[in-house]
Amino acid sequence: MTEPMLPVPYRVERRTVQTRDTATLRLVPAGDALPRFRPGQFTMLYARGIGEVAISISGDPSTEDGVLEQTVRDVGAVSHALHDAGPGTVLGVRGPFGRGWDVESARGGDVVIVAGGVGLAPLRPVVLAVLADRAAYGRVVLVAGARTPGDFLYRDEFAAWEPSIEVRRTVDQPADGWTGEVGFVTEPLASVGPLAARTTAFLCGPEPMMRFSARVLLRAGLAATDIRVSLERNMQCGTALCGHCQLGPLLLCRDGPVVKYAEAEPLLLVREL
Repeated sequence: MTEPMLPVPYRVERRTVQTRDTATLRLVPAGDALPRFRPGQFTMLYARGIGEVAISISGDPSTEDGVLEQTVRDVGAVSHALHDAGPGTVLGVRGPFGRGWDVESARGGDVVIVAGGVGLAPLRPVVLAVLADRAAYGRVVLVAGARTPGDFLYRDEFAAWEPSIEVRRTVDQPADGWTGEVGFVTEPLASVGPLAARTTAFLCGPEPMMRFSARVLLRAGLAATDIRVSLERNMQCGTALCGHCQLGPLLLCRDGPVVKYAEAEPLLLVREL
């Protein structure tokens, strides 16, 4: 059993550039492997001599050999070091931590996945889990938004997903050759059409995007308890000891990051909470 506050060594096996400031690291154990993760969970990644940061796990949940895939956006000193880590680099990893998406509970109904920008990274395990057991779900719709066509994560994977699920992509700023939709994710989401009485929605992205998307889904008849959002705060310990990730009564490293919208909505409406 691993000690939750002690990083274990993982080696970068492969680094895949996603966008101009985002890369996906495939990490393999350099010793003991961490426990198997659930979609929606995160790890604390440590760059030696620089620091540690929480990163969502974006890999295939069916992986059983301890391999992790984590998509990192270069936004600070620690994430810069992680983003630039090449094959052979040894990083420290703690986790996995937090409550996941609970994809299994959506079996037998329709599924709506709404991702904004890098919010697709925590949702990729949901897509892969559904595809691996496609017959267990009804209609599956992915609505993904990005600033520009070049800012979509996993662009090479969309073609493989589309035969089995509906993919709607929209951008804020179209580029030459873009023939897809333009605008916020709420616009294609509102035009998805009728959904089954039993539908589960998974949302991840900027909080305003999740609030407005949830409102579209509520108007379409979904219950707030059937809408799940992934919330982000200042995760520092991952074990609910430090309190930095507090959101009202929640400690998101323990009580999240995935929270039902019925619980999240009143908290997200409080300014600066």
